[in-house]
Amino acid sequence: GDWDFWSDWKDRRLWVTVLPIMAITFPAAVQAVLWWRYRIAFGATLCVLGLLFGEWVNRYFNFWGWTYFPINFVFPSQLIPGAIVSDVVLLVSGSMQLTAVVGGLGFGLLFYPGNWPMMAPLHLPVEYNGMMMTLADLSGYHYVRTGMPEYIRMVEKGTLRTFGKDVAP
Repeated sequence: GDWDFWSDWKDRRLWVTVLPIMAITFPAAVQAVLWWRYRIAFGATLCVLGLLFGEWVNRYFNFWGWTYFPINFVFPSQLIPGAIVSDVVLLVSGSMQLTAVVGGLGFGLLFYPGNWPMMAPLHLPVEYNGMMMTLADLSGYHYVRTGMPEYIRMVEKGTLRTFGKDVAP
């Protein structure tokens, strides 16, 4: 969704909670089918690699090719570490129930640490026109999205972040 497109929204509360829950559905389904029918234990990783390939093609051609947003502003989330852990749990245990509990938990818990190497440089503080913000917020300030939905502005009021204007307590 919207929280996965822009790097200035990737550090919010809903990105780390909603996206892993929504992103595990397709890898879990592919993993279950490949394990049940063929006893192949790399279905989640295969599905995530296909998903990330499609996301990179989308981000390159649509966001960079048409609108010239920088790639480091619109990169997709990294799902590979969680998918590998889920596949390893299935391979070691052989149990789909244990994989659903432990592998799903690992998928969700490794989401933020797996994305941290890409997000860390964007969390550096900068001062811009007397305001303190992160590099991700500064990018969002300069690359304005005209069709930004109103519900994002409502979510922004709950965090102490700026949206080009005042800090919302």
